[in-house]
Amino acid sequence: MSSGGARARSGPAPDPNALRRDRDGSSWVTLPAAGRQGETPDWPLSRATSRELGLWAREWLRPQAVMWEANGQDEEVAMYVRSLAMAERRNATVASRTLVRQQQEALGLSLPGMARLHWRIGDVSAPKLRSTGTDGRPSAKDRWKVLDGGG
Repeated sequence: MSSGGARARSGPAPDPNALRRDRDGSSWVTLPAAGRQGETPDWPLSRATSRELGLWAREWLRPQAVMWEANGQDEEVAMYVRSLAMAERRNATVASRTLVRQQQEALGLSLPGMARLHWRIGDVSAPKLRSTGTDGRPSAKDRWKVLDGGG
C-alpha cells in the first residue's frame, strides 16, 4: 500500500479571481443571482409525490438551473429531487444521504460543485458588518448577527 500521491479533487478550490486562469482550460460562468426565469419544466420521471413536485419547482428557481436547462439535465435534477425526498425521511440510510451530497456536487448545488464546474453567482455581495466601535471595526455582537443571519 502506498502513501501520498495525488487524490481526486484534492487541494484548494479554483479561484475565479486568481491572476493565472489560463491553466484551467476553461473560463468561469457567471450565473444570474436572480435565478432561472420561466416556467418549471414538466416532471420527467414516473409519478411524483407532492413533496417531490414542491422540491422540483424550488430547484428550477436556482441560478444553477440556467445551466441545467442549457445542458438538458431535467432527468438528473429529477433524480436528485427524488433522492433528496427519500433522504429527508427519518429512517433514511447513510447511503441515500451520501448519494444526495454527490448529486448536489454534480449539479453545482454545493460550493465545491460550483468551483469544480467553474460556476459563480453574479451580483451577490457579502453581508456588510455594521461598525459600532470608535476604531471602525464591527463589534463582536455584530459579527455574531452575521453568522446567525440575524439583523
